[in-house]
Amino acid sequence: VTVETLEKGFLINIFSEKSCPGLLVSVLEAFQDLGLNVLEARVSCTDSFRLQAVGGENEEQSENIDAQVVKHAVLQAIKNWSESSDEQ
Repeated sequence: VTVETLEKGFLINIFSEKSCPGLLVSVLEAFQDLGLNVLEARVSCTDSFRLQAVGGENEEQSENIDAQVVKHAVLQAIKNWSESSDEQ
């Protein structure tokens, strides 16, 4: 997982060598919880999982978030997804 700060938002890259059914939903929910709007995204989920997204902060949000906050939220979403997929 890498997160880069852009002029207005963040460039988020996530890569896993294996397919991760359901991970995209978890990551998008994390974006929503942060108040990030997905402005552009490319996703591949066939043999591996790859997501490249540009997220912009919601204009109505009062608190500013930084790249570390975004990365932590994405890592937490992956951890939660991993734990829930292990249970199944």
